[in-house]
This record gives sequence, structure tokens and C-alpha cells, in this order.
Amino acid sequence: MTRSRTVFSRKPATVPAADEALPGRAERPFHLATRHAVLDAPLVTDEVPEGHEVAIFGLGCFWGAEEVYWKLPGVWSTSVGYAGGSTPHPSYEEVCSGRTGHTEAVRVVYDPAVVSYADLLRAFYEVHDPTQGMRQGNDRGTQYRSAIYTTTPEQERVARELTEAYAPALAAAGYGEITTEIEPAGTYYYAEDQHQQYLAKVPWGYRCHSATGVPFPKDA
Repeated sequence: MTRSRTVFSRKPATVPAADEALPGRAERPFHLATRHAVLDAPLVTDEVPEGHEVAIFGLGCFWGAEEVYWKLPGVWSTSVGYAGGSTPHPSYEEVCSGRTGHTEAVRVVYDPAVVSYADLLRAFYEVHDPTQGMRQGNDRGTQYRSAIYTTTPEQERVARELTEAYAPALAAAGYGEITTEIEPAGTYYYAEDQHQQYLAKVPWGYRCHSATGVPFPKDA
């Protein structure tokens, strides 16, 4: 992802502890659009429709990650933001510094009667390389680590089962161990408006191309 220079010139190679993270702020320091630029659903969806669920994934640059999910049938709304970190209401530049602990994440509101959580996970694994640790392709930093942030115990169970099922396929193709972080979702912070549905606004914009090409096993 092309990034402007910031005052943060050195990125840590590990996720900072909460007492080492940047202090952040008490509230969101910017305004967001009210509607999703592609799906025409509410963008900020703290209250989801009845029968719908929320999934949160980190799979590298969030521009391309969001595009993957807004195209799936059964997905009602998506957004990009910051998950898995400590700094409250971080800015894009702060997350890029590696000093907030967050991943660049996509939040998916979906109808499980149309698309299952397992289907979302299969898409997650097939469109990025979950073995690269603190990077995706040329994008390096803790904010690019592979992550699944679960919102229910059932999501955690499915995530762990499918991760275990995918590992042998990656190994057979010559890849290393899966480094994906699987944790209960904490607070998700929406990213700035210019990052929301970025590739709908800039169709020729950057997409991370670090997928392994290894299909998810059909029997898993």
C-alpha cells in the first residue's frame, strides 16, 4: 500500500503491550459517510439487523480485503478499520507506525442464512498468505499480520477447525506454518472515510497480491 511519510520512522517488529502503545484519544477524530459506497447499507453498523452476524478479519492491506467481501452474496455491509490493538481511536498514521498494536482489518456484517462463517473463512485463507507473519507481500509491519477476530464462541470453534484443516494443504505446497492470530474481537475502530470502499472510489488502486494459490480443501 502506498503510504505517505509520517513522523514515525522506525516500526517495531512485535506488537506493543498495552502500556507501550500510543495513548490515542477519547473519541473518533473524523467524520464518516453514512452509507456504504457499494452496498448502500449503513456504513457504521454498531447495531446489526436481526439474524445477521459480524466477522472481523485482518489479511494485509484493508483496501483489497474489503473488496473481496463486499462482492460476496449474503454480505450486507463492510467497513475497514483497526482491530486487535490497544490505542483507542487510532489514526491511520499511528497504526502504520506499528505503535498501536492494531491490524488493518475488514469488518463484515453478513446473513448466515445466505453465506456461512465458514465460507467467509475460506475466502479469507484463499486471498492472502497466512504464513508470512508480520507482513503480506511487500507490505511489512505488524499492522499487516494475518488475524481472525471472533465475535462468538462458535466462530472461534469454526476458525480453529478450518485453520487446522487448511494447514496440510499449505504444507503440501511448500509453505510454512500458519501464523494467523485467532483471538476474541476487542474494540473495532473505523478507519478514516477515504479508506472506506477505497477500491470502488479508486478502481485502479493498490491491491496486495500475496495469495498462495492453494485452494481450500473441498472436504473441509
